[in-house]
This record gives sequence, C-alpha cells and structure tokens, in this order.
Amino acid sequence: MKADLKQIQDPIALEMEEFEKKFRDFMKSKVKLLDHITNYIVRRKGKQMRPMFVFLTAGVSGGITEASYRGAALIELLHTATLVHDDVVDDANYRRGFFSVNALWKNKIAVLVGDYLLSRGLLLSVDNGDFDLLKIVSNAVREMSEGELLQIAKARKLDITEEVYYTIIRQKTASLIASCCAVGAATSGAGPELIEKMRDFGEKVGMAFQIKDDLFDYGEDEIGKPLGIDIKEKKMTLPLIYALNNASWLDKRKIIYLIRNKNEDKKAVNEVISFVKQSGGLGYATKVMNQYLEEALDLLQQFPESEYKDSLEGLVRYTIERKK
Repeated sequence: MKADLKQIQDPIALEMEEFEKKFRDFMKSKVKLLDHITNYIVRRKGKQMRPMFVFLTAGVSGGITEASYRGAALIELLHTATLVHDDVVDDANYRRGFFSVNALWKNKIAVLVGDYLLSRGLLLSVDNGDFDLLKIVSNAVREMSEGELLQIAKARKLDITEEVYYTIIRQKTASLIASCCAVGAATSGAGPELIEKMRDFGEKVGMAFQIKDDLFDYGEDEIGKPLGIDIKEKKMTLPLIYALNNASWLDKRKIIYLIRNKNEDKKAVNEVISFVKQSGGLGYATKVMNQYLEEALDLLQQFPESEYKDSLEGLVRYTIERKK
C-alpha cells in the first residue's frame, strides 16, 4: 500500500505538474494587484488532495482527459473562493500557518478576490461547455453553504442530534470530496451510473475525513489545530454528541452549561474533553469513521485493478491515518 502522498501521486505526477501550470493560467487577470494576490494564494497551496481525487478517479473510471484538468481547476477555484470569504467572515488572520488574504489586503479586497475566483471558475466551465461539471460543483458549493448555516443555527441551541450532525458534515465536508470524485468520473466519459457510484464513494470518504478531524479536537494525535477548538466554538461533534446522549441528566446539564458559558475557560474545556473520553465518545466516533472507510473501500473494490486504483485506495487511507 502506498504510504505517503508522494508515492500516492506517482501515477498522476505528470498530470499534477501540468495541472499546476494550467491552474496558474486560469487565475491570470489584467490587474496587477489581483495577479499578485492570486500568486500568493497559489504559492501557499496545501496538499493538493482535491485535484488528486479528480485525477485518480478519472484514471479509475476510464481515463484522464483535458476536461479533467478543467474539472480540477473548477473545484479549486470555487473552493478557494469560499475559503477567502470564510476568512473574512471569521475575521481569521491565518490559514495553514500563512497570513490570510484579508489580513494582508483587508476585507474589501479579500471579498472581491473571492468573487473574482468564483467568476473565473464559472467562466472556465461556460467557455468550454462543461455544464455537467458546473452542475456537480455548484451543487457542492450550495450544500457547503447550507451545512455551514445549519451548524451555526444549531450551535446557538446546542441541540444537535447524531442525525443532524451527519447532515451537517455530509453537506459541509463530504459534498466537496464527493464532487471531486464525480467530476473525475464525468471527465473520463463515464455514464450516469458510474458517476453516481464515484460520488457516493467520495461522500463516504468525506464523512470519514470529517470525523477524523473531529477526533483531533481531543488531542489523540500531534494535531494541526489547537486542542478543544471545536468546544470553544461550540461545535457539537460526534464524540461529544455520543457522550451527552449516554450521560445522566445532571452530567448532561453540567456539560452543556460549560460549553455555553465557559467555552473560553481552559479548565472548563479540559473538563469537557475528559468527560467525552471517559464516556467512550472517541471509541464510538472511531468506530463510525472506520465504517464509512470500509464502505468507501468496498465500492472501490468493484473497479478493475490499476495503479490509479491502488493510489486512490492509498489516498483514502491517508485521509484517515493522517496525524494532522
């Protein structure tokens, strides 16, 4: 099994290199300030997992085509636009350890840059007649927005059930990975049934990915986000929901009080973390995460053997075994 991202990327190394050039071209404008900012965004890119999902699923589904590059770029442009806008909404000064666009160029410019990236993505699809790809990705952006708003609404009342939690993460996180996989299949020339199977595969991977991210909040690994940040932000994640559902009325009332009124108090946050650990919340969340992982891998096994399939399985396992 391919163990790290470099090995996983082997079958699509040339495509990823070519994609980076094409993506830079897609972002170009006639405004010097805009080019300066978009170059900054490109330079601080992350692990490039979304384009990897597009190219590997295209390889598994029938073959990588020119449309695969446009599909991967569309996802990156629209997703980057949402991140730039998110940083403005959250008043965040950093993203992945770098200054955010709004921190360096202020909110007005950041919002306009987000708008520009969104429009570039839309025009890239319209100009090339990629309406099927535009529909897939636009649906994902809509779901991401709905999921974020649902989470905000529920955070005010702290009344998220397990069912609502799954709805939120399906929309907020899983929909994006699902769209990567559906786009990959669509650009390979696959039919509707195969595209839907790949979308379902990506959704299951995304569900497992988000639950893994929620587990990081409890300090089980060397993590990239601060301990207890979800609790401080009053986010009800699966480990906490399970722990509360299995607590006595008195314990439940106390923990909800701490989250609602003492979420900035380090001692109170640590008390909530201890409560979740002692209640079996982490074990339960891990079990659910592994269930989604196995369902995704079962779907993948239905495809013929290939280096793309091996790498796609490696990428799925990487998303769950990552330490940050």
